[in-house]
Amino acid sequence: MTELVVFGAGGRAGRRTVDEARRRGLGVTAVVRDPARYPGLAADGVRVVAGDVTDAARVAELVAGHEAVVSAAAAYGPGSDPDAFFADSTRALLGAARSTGARRLLVVGLGALLPDAAGRPLLESPAIPAEALPFCRAHGAGLEILRTEGGDVDWLYLSPSGLFDEEGGRTGRYRVADHGGDLADRISYQDLAVALLDELAEPRHHRIHLAVTAG
Repeated sequence: MTELVVFGAGGRAGRRTVDEARRRGLGVTAVVRDPARYPGLAADGVRVVAGDVTDAARVAELVAGHEAVVSAAAAYGPGSDPDAFFADSTRALLGAARSTGARRLLVVGLGALLPDAAGRPLLESPAIPAEALPFCRAHGAGLEILRTEGGDVDWLYLSPSGLFDEEGGRTGRYRVADHGGDLADRISYQDLAVALLDELAEPRHHRIHLAVTAG
């Protein structure tokens, strides 16, 4: 693999994915809504372009010519509509993968959608703030679209088993979680990006929700 396109490239997971791809010598198309807001994103091997991951025609245009697709895009906060965002973006990404022949689609997911060691959905845990539940459920609806409509696309939904470690930095080590979600688990954005790029280089897991934590 030599070329990938990253949607949501201006966010915390997206920027680290772009950085890790550059580290490995890959060409990257970094997609953001407004390139002027991310003057530091462009670098050798990185092309920054404007795009909306919910716009199916634009997504197909941007995915064309790339071997793999990563989506770290999300909609959260006042004025956003997570339900529409994750439904529309997931279908746009699946459609683009089909029409262009991109061989791999990876979506950055949420550990909150996983069950805990006892099989109970983390979404039912009081540790998940009530104000975050609509976003989590909308993210989960996008995952369900992958499962029900993406049988002809090689996709992987990859999330932290628990939460992100904002200060963890890049160690280059991680492990696949033994079971579902565990809010005590931590992984840095940088090491999640390592896991993403490893899966792109040598796919081992297909059409599942895979969770990783620190190695």
